[in-house]
Amino acid sequence: MALGDFFARLTGRKTEPEPAPIPRAPTNEDLLQALVRVEQLVADGAVPAVVASRVGRVVRTVRETIPRLGNLGGSAQAYSVMATATDYLPEAIGGYLRLPRQWADSRPVDRGKTSLMILIDQLDLLGSTMDKVFDAVNRADAAALIAHGRFLQEKFGTGSTGGGLALGPTPSTPAPSTPPSTPPPDSGAGPLQPPPGRGGA
Repeated sequence: MALGDFFARLTGRKTEPEPAPIPRAPTNEDLLQALVRVEQLVADGAVPAVVASRVGRVVRTVRETIPRLGNLGGSAQAYSVMATATDYLPEAIGGYLRLPRQWADSRPVDRGKTSLMILIDQLDLLGSTMDKVFDAVNRADAAALIAHGRFLQEKFGTGSTGGGLALGPTPSTPAPSTPPSTPPPDSGAGPLQPPPGRGGA
């Protein structure tokens, strides 16, 4: 018994329960380690190939999304990525692995679907959802790139040259001057005559 509880009982006061500690948000390293554990669950033929390929798709997409989670802030999409790595994906695989393999693959359990078919549906849903999140993350990066390009265009670009950077005044070089052409000096011989013996009658 804690000392505070002992004095509270003596004085008849009720002790306030201590608030439960708030779990910290997983770091990127935590999420990557969770993905490694998922890969270990399906390694060495523990699941059928149709399951392993779908798990691989989800893991790859989540792994590529994790470094860009900052673009999503504290959105529901960011939470979906974290929950997929730490909860949704391992729980789906674990639920299947806890069942006898032949029974899970052959016995219908829900509207004519076996546990294997249900797992495949869940993995397909996770895969398509993570694809959409990854697309949203990359669109955020692309939007930033487009905005930066427009800023540069407004600051430096010229519309007529297709966005060439005008970084400063350039000294103009005068065009080389050519002396005016002068007619040949007049020899005073008059109009040209054909040489004798040619062209005459």
